[in-house]
Amino acid sequence: MMGSSYSASSTGQTDILRFMLAGSVDDGKSTLIGRLLHDTGAVYEDHLDSLRRRAAQLGQAGPDLSLLTDGLRAEREQGITIDVAYRYFATPKRRFIVADAPGHEQYTRNMATAASTADVAVVLIDATRGVLTQSKRHAFIASLLGVPHQIVAVNKMDLVGYAEEVFERIRAEYLTFADRLECRHFTFVPVSALAGDNVVKPGVKMPWYSGPTLLSCLEQLDRGGLRDCLGLVDLRLPVQYVLRPSADFRGYAGTLASGIIRTGDEVLVLPGGRRTRVRRLIHDRRDVQYAFAPQAIAVCLEDEIDVGRGDMIVHPANLPWLAEELELIVVWMHEQPLRPGCEYLIKQTTNLVHARPSQIHYEIDPDTLRRRPAESLGLNAIGRMTCQLMRPLLCDEYSRNRQTGAVIFVDPIGNFTVGAGVIIDRSHRYRRPADEEPADLAPKSTPDRLGLRDRVGLDTPPQRLALLRQRACTIWLTGLSGAGKSTLASALEERLLAGGYSCVILDGDRLRSTLNRDLGFSPADRKENIRRTAGLARLFNEAGVTAIVALISPYREDRQLARQAIGCERFVEVYVDAPLDVCEARDPKGLYRRARAGDLPQFTGVSAPYEPPERPDVRIPTAEMPPDAALERLWAVLDKRGALLEHS
Repeated sequence: MMGSSYSASSTGQTDILRFMLAGSVDDGKSTLIGRLLHDTGAVYEDHLDSLRRRAAQLGQAGPDLSLLTDGLRAEREQGITIDVAYRYFATPKRRFIVADAPGHEQYTRNMATAASTADVAVVLIDATRGVLTQSKRHAFIASLLGVPHQIVAVNKMDLVGYAEEVFERIRAEYLTFADRLECRHFTFVPVSALAGDNVVKPGVKMPWYSGPTLLSCLEQLDRGGLRDCLGLVDLRLPVQYVLRPSADFRGYAGTLASGIIRTGDEVLVLPGGRRTRVRRLIHDRRDVQYAFAPQAIAVCLEDEIDVGRGDMIVHPANLPWLAEELELIVVWMHEQPLRPGCEYLIKQTTNLVHARPSQIHYEIDPDTLRRRPAESLGLNAIGRMTCQLMRPLLCDEYSRNRQTGAVIFVDPIGNFTVGAGVIIDRSHRYRRPADEEPADLAPKSTPDRLGLRDRVGLDTPPQRLALLRQRACTIWLTGLSGAGKSTLASALEERLLAGGYSCVILDGDRLRSTLNRDLGFSPADRKENIRRTAGLARLFNEAGVTAIVALISPYREDRQLARQAIGCERFVEVYVDAPLDVCEARDPKGLYRRARAGDLPQFTGVSAPYEPPERPDVRIPTAEMPPDAALERLWAVLDKRGALLEHS
């Protein structure tokens, strides 16, 4: 390879980040990846020499770096990306697997394949053309398939004179569209893939930009989030094969979809429902004491149980659904449209079952995210549907588990893939713009001014809705100790109760003296504190009760976990913002004084960090705003979100 400090051989790091590069046609995706590979020393010299010779033959000034990823002959001839090209490179900080997704609409299915395994999506936008429909389509699919982070690289800045106003205009337009996506983490970087500005090295021609380069963003990105956390909690072992080499050995082989399994663990075998314990674990022909996803293992159980392919081994207290009917968001990948009544095979984990779509609810326009009625879904269409299964499946919501929450549609005759779907909860509703007619999902007497009856996570059973007359949500107050979270929570509770709304306060101190009394203040314990609190808040919301959570919750990763666990549309993140010196001057509990004296290790703001929200739903600067004004600001946000219904 080329000599470079970024040579893969110079790093022994095991942290691997998978990212996908997507965008419209001719935005420069292949060139950008080629620049990353070239500038990090991940290109073999003979490969680079061949590109130089080709450039000389064509009279080009330098090698065409896009050819480093366009591997198919048709791609090189047409100058486009058709198949998903995977490339590997490394820096001293991290190893990377990058997927170059095609930009043409007809290859949307290939892009969906790349997004299904990505930790982050890099959405490329041509600065000369702005945000196009296909860019929005890719951003939407990435969000749909659970990609938690998006880095928006505004490319070809050299063609617009490196103008800051062009970059800011594109940034504002993209954020307006992205406000309706599930993804909440966005980073914007102006780049020139051709010249190399802000790709690996900072660009000197954009002094107005002081942020990180694209590579720095990828190196510094925290992969933590709901999926990584739940990947260690939800034990899901779909059985693929029963090993019986001799009369005295019986093992059940499969790849862990998620979770950790240990020898001695009590487990439940579904769908039979028999409990037993793990007697032995085998990985790579060796006995091990534990295994974790995505390892391939063999499990020996203490009891003789009838277990076969398609069964699932789980923890008794953490169960998947047993579904005879699925609610799906589908990306259709075949010229023959999806129609209700047609029969398909559905592949999910190690299961292959016959299924029949019963209803197509709507098709989603990727440009506006609006829904339109549909009787069928054509090639590359995205829509929501209900599917009847001929045999029940064990599954989870896709936002919770990518492996057990994903399905593939297979043609029963030709045995080829025709579509892919993600499983959603029955209460899951995709957001519709406020100017669309809301669906009739609740009693006529209940006002719904913003059409929230058909938006994510704000559904309440009609009988309870008629009784409580409110849209339950979780108001998550985060901020330093002494910022004013508990004061604001009490004031909000008083006003909600006075208005006839049912609510409950989940305060950090009370939770740590009851539900979470076994937890300390290490990052792991803080994460578990958030997980339990979010689960409790969700239960209250599903019962129609608004939860007011007052927790420091210092880490963005943990708050994102809470948002996903509760439901994005019923989660209102409130940043109770006060400077550290103001909080320390207030110090109502004397905690800062004890922390400064060394009595409280890992105290947020003193010996432990606090990560402020990047895009909170509302910011309350309590050092500048009196309590009444702070309450009014929060009340206005709740009213705008549709959480406050009119009471008769």
